[in-house]
Amino acid sequence: MAEILAVGEAMDRALALLEGGEVVAIPTETVYGLAGDATNGIGVARIFEAKGRPRFNPLIAHVADMAMAERIALFDPLSRKLAQAFWPGPLTLVLPQRPGNGIHPLVTAGLDTIALRMPRGFGGDLIGRLGRPLAAPSANSSGKISATTAQAVAADLGARIRLVVDGGATPVGLESTIVKAEGNTLRLLRPGGIAAEEIEAATGMALLRGGGAGVEAPGMLASHYAPGAAVRLNAETVGEGEALLAFGVRRAQGWQSATAFLNLSQTGDLREAASGLFAAMQELDRSGARTIAVEPIPFDGLGEAINDRLARAAAPRDKILPPT
Repeated sequence: MAEILAVGEAMDRALALLEGGEVVAIPTETVYGLAGDATNGIGVARIFEAKGRPRFNPLIAHVADMAMAERIALFDPLSRKLAQAFWPGPLTLVLPQRPGNGIHPLVTAGLDTIALRMPRGFGGDLIGRLGRPLAAPSANSSGKISATTAQAVAADLGARIRLVVDGGATPVGLESTIVKAEGNTLRLLRPGGIAAEEIEAATGMALLRGGGAGVEAPGMLASHYAPGAAVRLNAETVGEGEALLAFGVRRAQGWQSATAFLNLSQTGDLREAASGLFAAMQELDRSGARTIAVEPIPFDGLGEAINDRLARAAAPRDKILPPT
């Protein structure tokens, strides 16, 4: 089983493993990431192997600072403005690759673009000490619920990796927002920890939704973030044997008969709901219910990202999201 070390004790051990081409589960502000040296093909391959992730699904490369980012990708003025506004933080930018950037092709799944993010905290410090970017998708089996605690990582991947760095529960609780600038337009490829309205306010531009053909960035598979149980959305009633994932004060009819019950936010706070979403889904999944019924959640603010994750959790498994 993986060793679990607290943030204050883990730096040297994590660096040694990464230098040796191993992978390490690390806390970020979004969710826990499964990190490997993005320039080391063996390390990157071990990410895919540990997760059981399809090779056509690209990874995000994480950087310590703008100087590292500039060595990897070509920044247009709009992307640079977004980086200045939101980095470090839960925003990923999809950018053209700089030739000869040293990133292993497995990271980008053969694309001529690369997804970049600058994390806060331990992740950023680790990258700075390593001196190279880290590829770090969420630290969970591919398609399953993302981990927001070290214990959730260990329960899922503990037999496949050697170290989990414990930084406590992640504060944002959802993966990063992914945006791509194309000329004078901005496209939202994946909603996440920064609401679309925040990006629109920072740029003065409307965000277009959806990607082009195929998978352009992580998190674009239609089936993703899925528990073992089936997921039923916008539930107004609770069926026999169903668990209920609630939101706000208004309850689905028959909620008292749910086999298990959790409320993402009694007060209807979307930030609270986002931070607890994956942990709540994991707990209800462990209840043994065959279906998790989910009450309606508003689409405004972080509700867009919450509904995105829930829709993918409810989708038929192993399907690619069609362009929208």
